[in-house]
Amino acid sequence: MTDRNNTPGASLKIINGRLVLPGSDELTEAAVVITDGVISAVGKAAETVNTDEIFDAAGSIVAPGLVDLCCNLREPGNGQKGNIASETRAAARGGFTTVCASPETSPVNDSGAVTHLIRDGAHARSPIRVLPVGAVTRGLEGELLSDMAGLSSAGCVALGNGGRGVRNARILRRCMAYAKTFGLTVMFSPENQALAADGYAHDGLVASRLGLLGIPEVAETASVMEMLLLAEETGVRLHLSQLSSARSVEMVADARRRGIAVTTDVAMHQLLFTEDALSGFDSRFHVRPPLRAESDRQALLAGVREGVIDAIVSQHQPHDSAAKQAPLGATEPGLSTIESTLSMGLMLVARGELTRPALLRAMTTGPAAILGRSASLAQGEAADLCIFDPGATWTPGENSLVSAGRHAPIVDEALPGVVKLTLCEGRVAWGPGVL
Repeated sequence: MTDRNNTPGASLKIINGRLVLPGSDELTEAAVVITDGVISAVGKAAETVNTDEIFDAAGSIVAPGLVDLCCNLREPGNGQKGNIASETRAAARGGFTTVCASPETSPVNDSGAVTHLIRDGAHARSPIRVLPVGAVTRGLEGELLSDMAGLSSAGCVALGNGGRGVRNARILRRCMAYAKTFGLTVMFSPENQALAADGYAHDGLVASRLGLLGIPEVAETASVMEMLLLAEETGVRLHLSQLSSARSVEMVADARRRGIAVTTDVAMHQLLFTEDALSGFDSRFHVRPPLRAESDRQALLAGVREGVIDAIVSQHQPHDSAAKQAPLGATEPGLSTIESTLSMGLMLVARGELTRPALLRAMTTGPAAILGRSASLAQGEAADLCIFDPGATWTPGENSLVSAGRHAPIVDEALPGVVKLTLCEGRVAWGPGVL
């Protein structure tokens, strides 16, 4: 198969793959035909169609392209931590066809001008779809509201606070009320900054034993409750990003029973690791929110299985090596995860902690629905596909990672799930011929 990036109008048939078809959790062996960037035939209707190219997906699963609601692309920025080209290429390598770009850029994406800068950069240098998320307050400082209407008009799909809190409840209420007026979704990472203070680890047994400054669970749950109450009053579409505690999952489930329009996500590393990852003072696992206890991890997994948690995100935060080479508390938080998010999910499937359908729903249709989009292999849909071999393995390492961030959560160990081909609107974003 050749590189189709510069051959618009070419047709492709995918054969021998096991498809994730709409409305079914079962895999179905069937052919798919793509023409002009659109799925033009599936199943028997595709078998007799002649195409320019054929891709043999034997042994692989053909799924809708993965969708990530939280990805730091580091552009605009100084370039040391990565850029749109490097990080979207890494995302494509991980099977993602759509990523939401965090507003935590430099300068912050709090104006239409910065939004256009991100969109123009993505159009020129990204192999996949980039959807900007605008800052809900100017400079993400939590004080003055941003130009919400301008950000929406410029192409922002939602407004958020990145990983920063909004200290003033009055400002938070105004943010929600204005977003409701413009019909915008707000994406908040819940954290009470006064309670979190200077902490950088879960306020639990590991932090006590190692003498680390802790962030208590209530720093998250107090913020979750405040946001749920304000969302109930204002009627805004609220999305709570990167939950980390069992109590937060319970509160969201209760809010939904009361009719509050709230959706949620969790970072993949929260489903795989706990506070024990910090036992060796490993700065890679300085993340925010912090990795919590095993009971929290189990509750988050149950939330995904039961649909209380709608989406799994990468929370990809690439850093240069210097940002992670300091005493634990002085390092910058975040993991470089976008290339291994799917593989980590398949590890959970192998352990029996998640089913494959639940994993793929939380990485495709779940996040797509939050954005008001679809993720489907149905005829007539855009040809956003991820073809991966769950039985094959690959090893993340210094020389094999595509992202500018080398601080992946698992390195030099074989991981399940090799992405063979990623197509975005029918064009090859990752696969044969892409270096």
